[in-house]
Amino acid sequence: MPDDHRRAERLRQAPRTDRSLGERMRAFVEALQTRICKAFERLDGAATFSADPWERRGGGGGLTRVITGGDVWEKGGVSTSAVHGELPARMVEALGVGAGTFFATGLSLVMHPRSPYVPAVHANFRYFALGDDALNPVDHWFGGGADLTPVYPERADAEHFHEVWKRVCDEHEVADYRTFKQQCDAYFYLPHREETRGVGGIFFDYLRDDPEGTFLFVRQAGRAFLSSYVPLVERHKDRAWGERERAFQTYRRGRYAEFNLAFDRGTRFGLETGGRTESVLMSLPPVVRWDYDWHPSADTPEAEALAFFRPHDWLGIGDSSEGSREI
Repeated sequence: MPDDHRRAERLRQAPRTDRSLGERMRAFVEALQTRICKAFERLDGAATFSADPWERRGGGGGLTRVITGGDVWEKGGVSTSAVHGELPARMVEALGVGAGTFFATGLSLVMHPRSPYVPAVHANFRYFALGDDALNPVDHWFGGGADLTPVYPERADAEHFHEVWKRVCDEHEVADYRTFKQQCDAYFYLPHREETRGVGGIFFDYLRDDPEGTFLFVRQAGRAFLSSYVPLVERHKDRAWGERERAFQTYRRGRYAEFNLAFDRGTRFGLETGGRTESVLMSLPPVVRWDYDWHPSADTPEAEALAFFRPHDWLGIGDSSEGSREI
């Protein structure tokens, strides 16, 4: 049994009394934010992240770090937050709990590359607790995941991304790649378009049965993020592209904006709990277009790309509910 798993087992038997799980998660996501931002700055080579600390009127705050105008990143953000206070009425209704206090902390990132050939990416890792006693909350759980949104999808990219997440999930009893992958496909779906936002990844929420085991999984998932994504950036960032590819990129970004504004629960939570609006909406792409009833011409790269935006069994694990792996 690896050392991290042994430590989690010890903490199951003798929970810490000096530091709450929420504070440990907060420290983790703040360190992860620094690590990810440094890696993305090295990839870009021209632009750096700005740091924008903010406070929430009802309690807590966060740090939003944004990069714009780079050689690789047209716009990107890596945000952390730790907020607390009275649970808003809409959250009381949504969670089916009585009025009370909450604590939430996490990291959320969205990167919109300049090149149409480099996929956009989103990831978040979060913890939520109810009750006044941080060491003994009334209820608490973890959520998060990562998903890939290419403009011109390639099978090799999707397979690499999914292989990383399956490998992480396979190391933990609390995680099941097949389930998390299906939840990702279902969540990042635009019903009015009848298509997925991208090529998926993993998505999980309300993991509460084994807090220490889940915290270990979330930490390892957060640390695995760069290995899931950086190789894809390095593979495509220097490819030549022109006006045609840029037009399709801004068209596909419209789908991203539609999802975030109409369906994303994180956006809704941030706005309803009084989060900083600029930080909540930093995930939106910088340049977007909507062309009326546009369809790609047959036998073009753009038409081929659209075939990817439905669930696929990228790793060949035999999920009969998904579309064929043949694209």
